[in-house]
Amino acid sequence: MARYTGADCKLCRREKTKLFLKGSKCESAKCPIEIRPYPPGEHGRGRPKESEYQLQLREKQKTRRIYGVLEKQFHNYYEEAAGKSGKSGEVLLQILESRLDNVVYRAGFAQSRDAARQQVRHGHILVNGKKVDIPSYRVREHDIIEVRETKRNLLPYEVARATAGDRTVPPWLGVVPEKLRILVHQLPVRQQIDTQVQEQLIVEYYSK
Repeated sequence: MARYTGADCKLCRREKTKLFLKGSKCESAKCPIEIRPYPPGEHGRGRPKESEYQLQLREKQKTRRIYGVLEKQFHNYYEEAAGKSGKSGEVLLQILESRLDNVVYRAGFAQSRDAARQQVRHGHILVNGKKVDIPSYRVREHDIIEVRETKRNLLPYEVARATAGDRTVPPWLGVVPEKLRILVHQLPVRQQIDTQVQEQLIVEYYSK
């Protein structure tokens, strides 16, 4: 399955909630879901009540789209989470949160996860002093992530430094804006993850 290249706002409308895929546009009055809060398509307004299975499927799709993960990769993450101790849904969210592109986004170095993925792919990010250009790379406790010195004058990072006080950074991360550095204090627990998903529905979906 190829990566989705259509309009991001259609994905938000399909899930009937903001997935925050477009950065600042999602916070503005121009966000399409503010204007048309129903699924796209000819029959978007008149869709019948969703079944239990459809609710589980939509929750899985919503979570996958929030983090920008393809279907096969998301399923592999679930299989990994199910094989670990603890609640499978919470472990799954921890895995998704520990992706390098998500960490760059959470730290405020990018306006969206798509932008964070691009920064990682273009080799802007160092992990423990080494270049990592794989967005799905999983950070670990005590890792140090920073922007390469030669890239720090680019506009996204100038904006990140200037607006450092405007974004709430999750407590499992520490950010040093002037050095464009992120410290991973620990891997997140469920209470520290503010993504609005019902992970139990995803577990139920894959348990069928």
